[in-house]
Amino acid sequence: MRDNRSTMNPTYVLTLSCQDKPGIVHAVSGFLLEHGGNIEEAAQYNDRDTGLFFMRVQFCCLSLNEQELRHEVRLFVQAHEMEWSLHGLDSRLPTVIMVSQQGHCLNDLLFRWKSGLLPIDIRAIISNHRDFYQLAASYNIPFHHLPVTAATKAQVEARQLEIIEQEQADLVVLARYMQVLSNEMCRKLAGKAINIHHSFLPSFKGAKPYYQAHQRGVKLIGATAHYVTADLDEGPIIEQDVARVDHAMTVDDLTSIGRDTESQVLARAVKWHSEHRVRLNGHRTVVFR
Repeated sequence: MRDNRSTMNPTYVLTLSCQDKPGIVHAVSGFLLEHGGNIEEAAQYNDRDTGLFFMRVQFCCLSLNEQELRHEVRLFVQAHEMEWSLHGLDSRLPTVIMVSQQGHCLNDLLFRWKSGLLPIDIRAIISNHRDFYQLAASYNIPFHHLPVTAATKAQVEARQLEIIEQEQADLVVLARYMQVLSNEMCRKLAGKAINIHHSFLPSFKGAKPYYQAHQRGVKLIGATAHYVTADLDEGPIIEQDVARVDHAMTVDDLTSIGRDTESQVLARAVKWHSEHRVRLNGHRTVVFR
């Protein structure tokens, strides 16, 4: 668990991106020094293909309150034509989780959250099935059962967005939510919705992917966590992992290993996103791990 920090010594994360040019790191560190900032962690990346520069700086600041700091940062980044965000490190990211009937990722996220291993604040669970309402109740989290049919899809998505807005969620996690989101829904959740799926795609689409993989004698199975876009399962990738399997394993063995991998990959993606370590870089991501 992250140590509790005194409100008299607030810690922030500044992320930024801009066209690469000499002196950016010096300018950022100089700005923070000038305004009483003490850098605790810093990472940067120069993308030679696009000419873009990315940076994440974690620092404490004693001389300014958050409102004053935000004002000064805004003036600084405008002068350098930067895209930016500033977050207090101690603020937990308001989160809504969406799930269907496979609960391994949901259960893993809830345990990690309750154990203080994820800097998120889970405010609601939305599902098109009732399977996990008791699990949600055991964690004292509101559970919204919203069945989906082709005829009600638009109304259900409107209600989902209403819940997300009411909870002021800055992150939506699709923890094996098995409904395809509309293009409009994807647009409204752009950059703040993370999905998880097995890494067989584009092979073994549809139902029972592990059965299909077993039939083909697959030797590697894995998982991919990515941002949600209108292109199904093709959003910018945050994290991936694989596990080796062999001929002696059953379909159930493959499924179990696959679910473990999915849970771990999704948890890492959620953690990095909520720690503001991920920056979008076109259709790719920069992850400051």
